[in-house]
Amino acid sequence: MNRCFAPCLPILLFFISAISLAQGNLSDLLEQNTDGSLLEGVTASGNHSILLSAFRAADLEQILNEEGPFTVFAPSDGAFKKLSADKIKQLLLPENKSELFSLLTYHIVAGNLTASKILQALCNGNGRTSFTTIQGNELIATISGIDIILTDAYGNSAKITTADSNQCNGVLHEIDSIISPNKI
Repeated sequence: MNRCFAPCLPILLFFISAISLAQGNLSDLLEQNTDGSLLEGVTASGNHSILLSAFRAADLEQILNEEGPFTVFAPSDGAFKKLSADKIKQLLLPENKSELFSLLTYHIVAGNLTASKILQALCNGNGRTSFTTIQGNELIATISGIDIILTDAYGNSAKITTADSNQCNGVLHEIDSIISPNKI
C-alpha cells in the first residue's frame, strides 16, 4: 500500500461510512438511476425544480442529457431560496442568460467525482483540494467534521447534503447553498 495513503485509509473509511449514515436512504432524496442522465436525475429528485428551470433557461439541458461524464453539485430548491425571489426571477430572464450560464457551469466539474474520490483527494491534499469547473474557475473542497464543504472565490460555502446519485453520464451531489464565480 502507498505509504502516503496508508495513514489516511482509516479516516477515509470513517468519512465514507459517516456520510452514508448521515444521509440515510439516498434513493428517497435523489433518484439512483444509472440508466438516466444527469438531467433526468435532477428532474426525478423532486428537490431541484428551480435548478431545472435554470438549466432550461441557460440552454444546458442537452449537455446534461447527453454528454459527460460530469459531476454536478446541484443546489436544492432550499439553496436557491436563500436568494431573494426577485434575484431568482432576474437570473432566469433571457437577458441574463450569460450570467446564469456562468453560475450554473460553476456547479459542474468534468469527470465522475464520487464522494469517495473527493474524500481521497482531500486525504491526499491534507484536508483541502480544488477542482476546475467547466466554467473555468477553481472550486475549493475541504472537510468539516463529516461534511464535504465547497467554497467559491468569494468565500461562500456549500455543504454536500446528499452524495453520489450516479447517472449514466456522471454523478449528482446535492448542496445546501449556491456557489458562484461572480458576486451574486
